[in-house]
Amino acid sequence: MKRDTELPALRLENLTLGYDRHPAVHHLSCDIASGALVAIVGPNGAGKSTLLKALTGELAPLQGTFRLKAGRAGVAYLPQQSEMDRSFPVCVFDMVAMGLWRDIGAFGGLRRDQAERVHAALAAVGLSGFESRQIGALSGGQLQRARFARMMLQDAPLLLLDEPFNAIDTRTIEDLVAIVLGWHAEGRTILAVLHDLELVRRHFPECLLLAREPVGFGPTAEVLTSERLAIARRLASDFDDAARVCQRQPERGAA
Repeated sequence: MKRDTELPALRLENLTLGYDRHPAVHHLSCDIASGALVAIVGPNGAGKSTLLKALTGELAPLQGTFRLKAGRAGVAYLPQQSEMDRSFPVCVFDMVAMGLWRDIGAFGGLRRDQAERVHAALAAVGLSGFESRQIGALSGGQLQRARFARMMLQDAPLLLLDEPFNAIDTRTIEDLVAIVLGWHAEGRTILAVLHDLELVRRHFPECLLLAREPVGFGPTAEVLTSERLAIARRLASDFDDAARVCQRQPERGAA
């Protein structure tokens, strides 16, 4: 995938998000360059997952706008694993094959070349031989590998990952981080909500620090300072969930 540096993959303009008119993210403005690898971090309840849900169209902005260079069709989204119904009766092969739904439709069958792509994706995440296993029989790490395989088949230029390394074993984290870095090397734009700040410092060149409003955005080493992390914790603890939508751009902005 050729890297396009002329237009941002994502532009956020004074974006305010919330539920039932109660804001969860205030006045967020920034450009995410095409091919960027960005960690989204912040305290619990900072609005990180809310931002991803808005970018997928699940949540309409209260104020402001965002622009996706590739459009909604160019976005692949990996929600938190806890949002998945593991009791649903589907085998690993069929779940991963859902990544091809834009090509095959809701009721279409797989061609031989498409089935080969599913097998190749499973091999890439270390799940060869798991094709017929029910997803409910997988460990947390195995299920996350299968979900990454499904995302591979979506072949999207913009990837949104919500806590992709949460509650899985260390070996799986290492393998999945390697896959994310491979996607980045291909020129894809990646936004990942993460909690492990040391992992962010090691692997993610850029970082967006949220605490219901932007505290910093830019090179990770410049954003994840002790001063800004303290500001984020304070803002999160002081936030009023019943507050009305703010009408002014706050003084504190992204770096």
